Amino acid sequence: MTRLFSPLRLKGVTLKNRIVVSPMCQYTATDGFAADWHLVHLGGFAIGGAGLVMVEATGISPEARISPQDLGLWKDEHIEKLSRITAFLKQQGSVAGIQLAHAGRKASTHAPWKGRGRVEPEEGGWQVLAPSALVYSEDYPQPVALDAAGIEKVISDFEQATLRALKAGFEVIEIHASHGYLLHQFLSPLTNQRSDGYGGSFDNRVRLLLEITGRVQNVLPAGIPLFVRIPGTDWAEGGWTPDDAVALARILKERGVDVMDVTSGGLVSHQKISVGPAYQLPFASRVKRETGAVTSAVGLITNAIQAESILVNGDADLILLAREFLRDPHFPLRAAHELKETIDWPVQYDRAQW
Repeated sequence: MTRLFSPLRLKGVTLKNRIVVSPMCQYTATDGFAADWHLVHLGGFAIGGAGLVMVEATGISPEARISPQDLGLWKDEHIEKLSRITAFLKQQGSVAGIQLAHAGRKASTHAPWKGRGRVEPEEGGWQVLAPSALVYSEDYPQPVALDAAGIEKVISDFEQATLRALKAGFEVIEIHASHGYLLHQFLSPLTNQRSDGYGGSFDNRVRLLLEITGRVQNVLPAGIPLFVRIPGTDWAEGGWTPDDAVALARILKERGVDVMDVTSGGLVSHQKISVGPAYQLPFASRVKRETGAVTSAVGLITNAIQAESILVNGDADLILLAREFLRDPHFPLRAAHELKETIDWPVQYDRAQW
């Protein structure tokens, strides 16, 4: 059996293969509610054979959304629509996961095809929050620094969103602490200039993420795995480094986090990213080799041989794809064909195997 199509057991959940649909914002929700688009979009990946389908960054509160069109889990009414999605994913043999997120100073912005930049209050925008009152760029909203009460609300919102996610039928929970969103903003010295217990030293800057992780773990059933998406680097001088990523991953692993989802970038507008095939893989590989944690790799992984090689070389345990899944929602079926791997196809599509 190829590594790509070997199962992986994480606590009480078994993924049928190592292929994961990375969370991808669709900017198609209304008041946080999933639409038919989300069902068809995500369901297609399950039909295509993905072992784990991760739902896009989902706002833990209205102010946590990247855009007014993001999914949300800040009220019980959101559960029903998401339950329909998780039920369909399970019917197709995929595990349903969800990424819980707070956009921080990168919130209240337009969908990409509307030009990005801030959404004004008269257009449905809101006051954005951050560890420090530092704007991302001149066309983004001006944040206000979170006070003690605001920090406690963020922690509680992650906890409550986790409980709702479980009621909706999700079997994997991911905390988003990368891509320049709120928890990443706390992690990096470039965006965290606080002088209290949440700023300054490495230990202080990781404090909020660790507190959120602990609160989420307190409400997770024993069999449900927890992922944390962590930054491998800020791609900017004076920011978060690969050394920091290893140190954080080591702490998270010791505290029982099951998977380190290692990505990078998005924190500052002046970042200088060296983009190329599997350009983020070195960060995931280093985390895995130096901490022994289960890791996932993401970033311009586009074909079966590349994905299989990453796993065989021991650089990661899971392969996350985003844009390649948009191009080919049935990537796992094609990958199995290319690797000459025998897998179960949907009976409706069986004739395409031969």
